[in-house]
Amino acid sequence: MTPSVPPLPDRLAALARAAAHPPGAPCRCADGLAGVLADRDDGTVVRHGALVAKAHAPGTDPEAHRARLALAAHPAVADVFLPPLPPPPDAPDALDGRPVTLWPYGPPVDPDDPDAAPWEEAARLLARLHRTPCPPEAGGLPAARAPLKAALAVERMCRTAPDHPAATAVLGAWRTVPERPAEAPRLLCHGDFHLGQLVRSGSPRPPAGPPPWRLIDVDDLGLGDPAWDLARPAAWFAVGILPPEIWARFLDAYREAGGPAVGADPWDRLDTPARALTAQTAALALVKSTAGRRPLDEVEQMMVDACVRIAGHRTG
Repeated sequence: MTPSVPPLPDRLAALARAAAHPPGAPCRCADGLAGVLADRDDGTVVRHGALVAKAHAPGTDPEAHRARLALAAHPAVADVFLPPLPPPPDAPDALDGRPVTLWPYGPPVDPDDPDAAPWEEAARLLARLHRTPCPPEAGGLPAARAPLKAALAVERMCRTAPDHPAATAVLGAWRTVPERPAEAPRLLCHGDFHLGQLVRSGSPRPPAGPPPWRLIDVDDLGLGDPAWDLARPAAWFAVGILPPEIWARFLDAYREAGGPAVGADPWDRLDTPARALTAQTAALALVKSTAGRRPLDEVEQMMVDACVRIAGHRTG
């Protein structure tokens, strides 16, 4: 009889525990400092003490993955990205064919305190990333995946929620997004920026103040148009989710830090990616509401309503 294989989160947790402690050392991590942080199709993440283990998405391209990790570990972006940790000598580099990486744990943005969200710090991190030349050690770095993720979200909606009443509006908005121009910039980009991609770079130290914020998640990192990294907050502002004063603070901080993604009129560069992100977010909302057999929530409906306006403006 073939022994059963433990679920992936359990095996990843065992790997994290082994990496967090020397061989034979007992675990004295306090309660609440170990457990599954995320278990989705695009990644499973487990914490153990000061360490996080991640099993990346199935089908991750090995060469692209290595290039992304090399960039995240490079000194050129040490003030932008939380760097990966070296694995123990006997640790597997994959589970179920999914690459496994280790990272320091960093406290995330508090979702229950939106007024304390670090918008200016995020803008400065993105500006520094966008200004950094791609180091030779990260050779083979692929294209940033933000445009592809938007297209995949719409394709997923067409496959799993084609009969949703709002699907036509989302498709109408998506069809207004032009093809990427051949002369589009090719700068270092995060590829999936949102506030959930920010963590403190260590445990708070009250005498010296909190440690700085750093970006995490290299799965969509690559070369591309940096305007796509600003697209989600731009879309939220355009839809009415992000207040104008916060958007202004974010944009001003990005410009003051020398960010190259926008000029005097930010919408010259942001209009296309913001519309794409609006369609992407609405498409995923339809997928989730259809799978859960539930109506759209307030924010999801706002994104769909924005798609109606985009499609009507472009075709009317």
